[in-house]
Amino acid sequence: MRSWKPLLVVVILALAFIWQREGTHTTAPNTPSATATAAGDTGLPAFLPPEARQTLALIARGGPFPHHQDGVVFGNYEGLLPKQPRGYYHEYTVETPGARTRGTRRIITGGTPPMVYYYTDDHYRSFRRFSWHP
Repeated sequence: MRSWKPLLVVVILALAFIWQREGTHTTAPNTPSATATAAGDTGLPAFLPPEARQTLALIARGGPFPHHQDGVVFGNYEGLLPKQPRGYYHEYTVETPGARTRGTRRIITGGTPPMVYYYTDDHYRSFRRFSWHP
C-alpha cells in the first residue's frame, strides 16, 4: 500500500505557495514580517538560528520530534499572535546548543496544515513572523 504522506506534503506546499502569493496573510502585532535573508540561504530569514532548519524539516515530515511537547497546541495565552480558535497554533522546539533543557526558542505554526510560521527566542514574549516553503 502506498503512503499518502508524500502526496499530502505536496498538497500542503502547493496551498502554502498559492496562499503566500496572494498576500492574504497578516502580521502579528509588533512582529514585522521577515524579508531579510542570509546570503546563500534557502529563503529563510536571517534571524532564524541554524537549528531552526532541522525543526522545520521535522515539521514538514511530521516528526518524529525530539521532545514530547513538540506539536502540542500553543494556546496563545499571551495574546501576541492573531486571535484564532483553539488548536490553530502548534509549537515546536528549536534546539539551543549546550542547553540542558528545551531552552527558550520555538517555532509556532498556524493552521493544519501549517500556513503561517512564527519564531520566538524569548519563550513567547515576542514573535517574528516568517515565510517558509519546503
